[in-house]
Amino acid sequence: MTLPKLVATDLDGTIVRSDNTVSDRTHRVLRRLADAGVTVVGITGRGPRLLELSQRDVPAADYLVLAQGGFIYRCGTGEPALLHETVMPGHQAAKVVDLIEDHLEHDLTVIAETDPGNEAPLVGHVIPDWPWPVPILGGEREQIFGGPVIKTFLRSPIIPSLELLDLSRSVVPLELATLTEAGIGFVEVCPPGTDKGTGLSMVAGRLGVSRDDVVVFGDALNDLPMFEWAGHAVAVTGAHPDLKAAADEVTDGDDEDGVAAYLERLFTM
Repeated sequence: MTLPKLVATDLDGTIVRSDNTVSDRTHRVLRRLADAGVTVVGITGRGPRLLELSQRDVPAADYLVLAQGGFIYRCGTGEPALLHETVMPGHQAAKVVDLIEDHLEHDLTVIAETDPGNEAPLVGHVIPDWPWPVPILGGEREQIFGGPVIKTFLRSPIIPSLELLDLSRSVVPLELATLTEAGIGFVEVCPPGTDKGTGLSMVAGRLGVSRDDVVVFGDALNDLPMFEWAGHAVAVTGAHPDLKAAADEVTDGDDEDGVAAYLERLFTM
């Protein structure tokens, strides 16, 4: 393959290690690429409330694509510049939940991201096993969907998340919402037409970079749209089987600095 002009990498499970850090090696490799004129893009399901965390994890990024493609920032010197944002009306997100629950015999756990402010709390059902430091602000459906929603997290007490994703996709039309799963045990409801593929294509289009000149890295189902769009796709060891099937290559996992190792070989660092 020819050397790419744009390198896009997922964060959690791809370059962020199991101890929630990114290695010095990965930081060094991405910085060398950026300094050499290769566009570096961090692309993640994390919402805009985690923009500062994402910047710390990929300080070399020229662009950050957050919320499964819903928010795009240009980075560099100074404050990141918001280039694109898309949200769902609350009533539309509520309709998605209703459609899914109509095909279940139980209610879903529903949590929404509604505030793009730094480390703003989510709102919805407070759950005891929530593993992340940003809290959930307890709220009923009326509060959850009382205004615009960045994305909604759904979990069933009975059905595994991937089964819930399949069921949800069978009953929710594409024009109503995009549904995905990022490997954290929740189905994520995003605005229609919003995914990592569309987000990354916006960045590439802005730069005049062909998809053939883009290489991407990922590990979960939410990475599949950008794998299908990009010219070259690399899954990490332990990635979802469907993502591996869509990948051109497989590299080592996050704890082994697989992305850094691949880029060192590709660019002969």
